[in-house]
Amino acid sequence: MTEPDRFVSSGSLPGRSRVQQVLEDLHAQLATERGGSLSQVYPALAEADPDAFGLAVVSVTGDHVVAGDAEMPFTIMSVAKPFVFALVGEAVGVEEVRRRVGVNATGMAFNSAYAIERDPAGRTNPMVNAGAIATTALWPGRDLEERWARLHEALSRFAGRTLSMDDATLASARATNHRNRGLANLLAGLGALDGEPTDAVELYTRQSCLAVTALDLAVMGATLADGGTNPLTRERVIDPETARATLAVMTISGLYETSGDWLFDVGIPGKSGIGGGILTVSPGKGALGTFSPLLDPAGNSVRGELAARHLARTLGLDLLASEVVGG
Repeated sequence: MTEPDRFVSSGSLPGRSRVQQVLEDLHAQLATERGGSLSQVYPALAEADPDAFGLAVVSVTGDHVVAGDAEMPFTIMSVAKPFVFALVGEAVGVEEVRRRVGVNATGMAFNSAYAIERDPAGRTNPMVNAGAIATTALWPGRDLEERWARLHEALSRFAGRTLSMDDATLASARATNHRNRGLANLLAGLGALDGEPTDAVELYTRQSCLAVTALDLAVMGATLADGGTNPLTRERVIDPETARATLAVMTISGLYETSGDWLFDVGIPGKSGIGGGILTVSPGKGALGTFSPLLDPAGNSVRGELAARHLARTLGLDLLASEVVGG
């Protein structure tokens, strides 16, 4: 059956002065929050400044507001996953990624091996490590370096600027990413990985170690919110259907095993990373980028989650909230 044309209904963010005041007040309120701990996954991440905290909101019209350390660089880590899914979906087809990688939540930790083994085809979803490695492996190109050059350039288009590499974190990750290598080999053994496991892990590690800011994340998220068009450059990075599919997989498993609690509390797609970033997207309106490296046991930024919960209410980002019409 032919798919019908999609009708999209959307609102808008409050005025800039209102957003600025809300962000500044919230930053001051949450700056004293000391819950969580620094990531120990890679040695370089354990050296982050626990007091660092930035907030950024970018609308689909390109208006942006920041507070605190919103322009402090940090490693994107798993927040790269939805954007790589989107790019691979554009390259090989979203349905092909869905068929090969899966989209359903695992309900398990981000680096779970059992999540692979419980499915005969090794399917998980693109927001956990195994599925993200399998997704990255589908990225086309003649060799590793060409594939990376093209992936780096495409990810930078989401941000509207060339993203640099955090070389210290990359070296740290390469030296200690034994778990991800094991996941890739397990996928390969099940026939669930394209190409060489070493190449897939190297591409995945590089994409994870790009340096971004909270403002970059908000711009990248606003690109998804505006149907795949960057609100600053006005370049169409991906098509609207791919943007929608990306937001769907973020909603399903963007916060790993706590994704249900996230959706219940925040009501919009999100994606966290152990570098301390959280991306939150309100389709048709804009996006929130947060940075704070103190993490909860699931690997999500404590301040970032609190900020997203507050801003979803105060800025009208929640897709599930509504008011009674009529009497």
